[in-house]
Amino acid sequence: MAEFVDTVILHIKAGDGGNGCASIHREKFKPLGGPDGGDGGRGGDVILEVDPNTATLLEYHHRPHRRAGNGKQGMGSNRDGANGEDIVLAVPNGTVVKDAETGEVLVDLIGVGTRYVAAKGGFGGLGNAALANARRKAPGFALLGEPGDEAEIMLELKTVADVALVGFPNAGKSSLIAALSAARPKIADYPFTTLIPNLGVVTAGETVFTVADVPGLIPGASLGRGLGHEFLRHVERCSTIVHVLDCATIEPGRDPVTDFDVIEAELAAYGSLTGRPRLVVLNKVDVPDGRDLADIVRPMLEERGLRVFEISAATREGLRPLAYAMGEMVAQARAQAPIEEPTRLVIRPRQLGESGFSVRRVDDNTFQVTGDKPERWIRQTDFANDEAVGYLADRLNRLGVEDALVEAGARPGAEVVIGSMEGGHVFDWQPSQDARVAMGPRGSDSRLG
Repeated sequence: MAEFVDTVILHIKAGDGGNGCASIHREKFKPLGGPDGGDGGRGGDVILEVDPNTATLLEYHHRPHRRAGNGKQGMGSNRDGANGEDIVLAVPNGTVVKDAETGEVLVDLIGVGTRYVAAKGGFGGLGNAALANARRKAPGFALLGEPGDEAEIMLELKTVADVALVGFPNAGKSSLIAALSAARPKIADYPFTTLIPNLGVVTAGETVFTVADVPGLIPGASLGRGLGHEFLRHVERCSTIVHVLDCATIEPGRDPVTDFDVIEAELAAYGSLTGRPRLVVLNKVDVPDGRDLADIVRPMLEERGLRVFEISAATREGLRPLAYAMGEMVAQARAQAPIEEPTRLVIRPRQLGESGFSVRRVDDNTFQVTGDKPERWIRQTDFANDEAVGYLADRLNRLGVEDALVEAGARPGAEVVIGSMEGGHVFDWQPSQDARVAMGPRGSDSRLG
């Protein structure tokens, strides 16, 4: 029997970008035909996609580590490296993606075909053909590919069903869903038979809807007792709630009305379930005492404005009217609901005028530079090549880093850290490096002599 997994921690790694190529075109009678190094390929993305044929996260429970393909290195003759292969991970409709460390909700995936790039592949490095300009005609270096994103995310499935069957353990919910649909849940005479949600498809006239038999409740579930939130999470997206009340219980202090009040209190305490349409099912009327008790409590529940059905999941008595009543309520909820659209991902561009970096004074003559561009350029630089390091200095100067250091009070010889203080690159800063000086032989820079 297949397992149902509704929460997993997924470790994902996007592909690294391929390095650019530093190459010079050579042929007979043309020993220096100009730079012809191609760019590195882009690393593959890790993409989550809502798939209508996926109903569980079981696959990721067994294989929690997923990695996209790396980009290939550029080659001579202006041949770019191949892009890394994206990896598309199918998830059920209604999957919530969270940051595993902070619990922050990253995206709520609703709608078949909705996609979310959970980890973006690294950019490929530029080859020396792309880096050539009027001043640097034959660069002796290329840029390195960037590492792909790496993340630890939590996938949480909130079952997307139309009707939720709620009730105490052993109230007969599993028997009811088995009688209404082709689902075959585990059924036995002891509490907490259902530890995982069971789904069944029910047809009532022209209405086809999904019923979720979810784990039973106990007092205090909204605070996490018993199955607690493991249960309530699956009720959250159901449009209709059906109370299944046991009319044949022999437990002291239990009766259908008390059970109803306890479950309603837990649904109300959870916070978002009070306004859903309700039906009440008095189950096990095939038992003589059960029918007598149902006749007593039915008027009490109807006085509260509830529609009440007396049924027996064992003998199938009363199931047809109940199925049509549920179908009617589901059809009404669907008609009133807005059209389901795929999740819209929000892109927040940097505000106009932002420099893209910041400079922070750490102590007397130590400064930290942070920002997307400087840190990205650091990752692209081959520090074994002096010309590549000089090119980095030119880029930082054009961005305005040197001016910002001067304004922050940096003096010659200051220690400048680009990136984090623990893992960033450390430089001894000398101001007013002239970016227009001759570069010298390929692979070198006269400023770094």
